[in-house]
Amino acid sequence: MSARTHADSLMWVEHGTGLFVTQAALLDEPAMTQPSILPGWTRKHLVAHVAANAEALGNLVHWARTGERTPMYSSAEQRNADIEAGAKLSATELQTWLNRAVHTLSGAMDALTADDWQTEIVTAQGRAVPATEIPWLRAREVCVHAVDLGTGTTFADLPAEFLTALIADIRAKRGLDEVPGGPLPEVAAYLSGRPHTLADVADLGPWL
Repeated sequence: MSARTHADSLMWVEHGTGLFVTQAALLDEPAMTQPSILPGWTRKHLVAHVAANAEALGNLVHWARTGERTPMYSSAEQRNADIEAGAKLSATELQTWLNRAVHTLSGAMDALTADDWQTEIVTAQGRAVPATEIPWLRAREVCVHAVDLGTGTTFADLPAEFLTALIADIRAKRGLDEVPGGPLPEVAAYLSGRPHTLADVADLGPWL
């Protein structure tokens, strides 16, 4: 596993959020309705997902701060319904929601104390982890989905240290004994199921 730190994850959240929000702000209504890199999702679906994810992770931050059990989502069905509803909003409404959600999450994380960060919370996948994992969960979302917007950002635009941590994370979750050689951004793209330039590798399917 990568030796990423809590400080690393917080830094990557800021970097990825800047990338995603800046690109989303440039999308007008026609551009927002175009397909994203993720099959079956428009850019509207993607922006709605990233905004909703900020709110969901805010539930975990609340859990860490108060000790009150507040799951990310009430159910997988509700999560999907919220994304579909968000995809029907206008580009302006989506951008407003996104900006509000990321600002609220950032402020909530900034307010956590050192003890709060050690509170055990449970992810949407049912993993019990310390709250220090919340920034890593968010960093993956904003960094990878900044690429998925399909507006020109690639894995090569993400910090090398983040890519190293991402590769280690995906490798562990996929149960891979080894990963193919190649440029770091291309390996990360391949393992996450995104377009890549690696040759003679098996299709792993989508991740995240």
